[in-house]
This record gives sequence, C-alpha cells and structure tokens, in this order.
Amino acid sequence: MTEPTPAAPGTAPAPLFGASDIRRLAEEIGVRPTKTLGQNFVIDGNTIRRIVSVAGIGPAETVLEIGPGLGSLTLGLLDAAKAVVAVEIDPVLAAKLPETIREWRPDAVGDFHLVLADAMKVTELPVEPTAIVANLPYNVAVPVVLHLLQHFPSLQHGLVMVQDEVADRLAAGPGSKTYGVPSVKAAWYSSMRKAGVIGMNVFWPAPKINSGLVAFTRREPPVTTATREQVFAVIDAAFAQRRKTLRAALAGWAGSAAEAERCLLVAGIDPTARGEVIDIAAFARIAEAREAG
Repeated sequence: MTEPTPAAPGTAPAPLFGASDIRRLAEEIGVRPTKTLGQNFVIDGNTIRRIVSVAGIGPAETVLEIGPGLGSLTLGLLDAAKAVVAVEIDPVLAAKLPETIREWRPDAVGDFHLVLADAMKVTELPVEPTAIVANLPYNVAVPVVLHLLQHFPSLQHGLVMVQDEVADRLAAGPGSKTYGVPSVKAAWYSSMRKAGVIGMNVFWPAPKINSGLVAFTRREPPVTTATREQVFAVIDAAFAQRRKTLRAALAGWAGSAAEAERCLLVAGIDPTARGEVIDIAAFARIAEAREAG
C-alpha cells in the first residue's frame, strides 16, 4: 500500500487509491459492490487525475460529489478544490469515508463535508457547491443530474461519468439518433458535451460497457412565459411515441390534434415534424403557445 502522506509543495502528487487499496478498504468494512446501487469503484489513479483535469476544477471551488463510495475520486477532488461535499446513500460506506480522509488527506479534513442521503431527495447542502463531479450509476444518472441542476442553481459547471450510451443521450443535439428526453431537459439548464470515454478495466468490478464523460456548463433557460414544468410536459408528450409527428404525439397533451397543430403553428414549427428534430427553445415556444390560448 502507498503511504497516505500528502505531498509537500514541489514534490510528487499526493497518492491516490490503487486496486489493492480499494479491495482492502472494502474488505475492512465488509462491502461487496452491488448492482442494486450500481457500485463500480475506480481503481486507477491516472483515471481519477484525468477526470479532475477534464472537469476544470478551480482551487476556490466547492465540488459536489454524488456517491463517493470508498473515496477514490474524493481524494482527487480534495487535491484540486477548496472543499468537497459528498452525498452518499450507503450508510456503511458513509461511515468509513471520514476515517479514510483523515488517513489519506489529513490536511483536508476540514474541507470535507459528508451528507448521508439519497441524492434524489437532497435539496439543501451544508456548503453551496459551484461544480459537480461524480461517477453515477446508469439507472439513476439522468434523474440525479436533472434534480441537482434544478435545486442547486449555484452549480455552474461539472463533469459526470455515466454509462457510455447515457452519456451520448445527455450530450445529443437535435437530429441525432440518441436525442431524446434526457437531451432536451438537460439543455434547459446547460450546454452539455461528450468529454471522453473511460474503459471498463479501471473499475472494480469491471462493468460490461464503457463509461462516458459528460461535461456541462450552466446557461439560462430559453426566454419564455411558460414554466419549466409546462415545457417538460411538452417534451414528455413529444417523445412518448417517437415515430409520431408532433401533431399526433401532442394531441393528448393539447386536448386534440387540431389544438396541437394550432400550438405548433403559433410556435413556428411544422406539425409534421418529429420531436427529435427540434431544440429546447422550440419546446418552450410550444408550451407558451398553449398557455397563451
């Protein structure tokens, strides 16, 4: 095991976990990664450094990490940021984290804040985060990202590692085969881009598919008199039946196909178009047209 001693200025970087460290920590607390929680622990220090570098974390920032697990990414974030707020749902893992930080990053103990909670239910944090960096399970990745962007406007940018196909969906633009509900709703809050691919062999246990990095930068939502809920209702209806034209797909939402067509024409959109070819601003115009009557 590498000695967990922080590096002095001008010396080698502080150590990060390797595979043996991760397995030892897991064994100490009797943890076996579970599919239910989507636990795949990063066992490669170079991958951690890459993630932190691509995330562009500044030394004055407070980073929100979801699902820190055994703390491999947490250590890298503490090296780069002013503070880290970690939200962990597993009480056994959460109980071990403060001890791990004390052992591996003793100088950063006061900069680490732990919240034992389900990220989907968190609406307040002990410190206001400016960025999010997280390794997210594929089954909750999209709702977690959308929830955090909605409830924490202080989040200005971030990087999430998700299953590669989920990364493609989050970062997709209009006209893409992978463009859908996640793409459009994410675009309400931010601009998203695919920022890389991570192989399977840097995780324990190794997943069956590569992971993708998605970087985002906060931006203002489209200028509209419609609410976010109203716009998201249009998005959900438009993609519920992808092969249908917007006129047909939005008939239930609008009350009739004729009313759907009226809203689309008012919004300047071809009623025979499909949802996968229009952007978030267009969806906002559709919602606004209905509310305007």
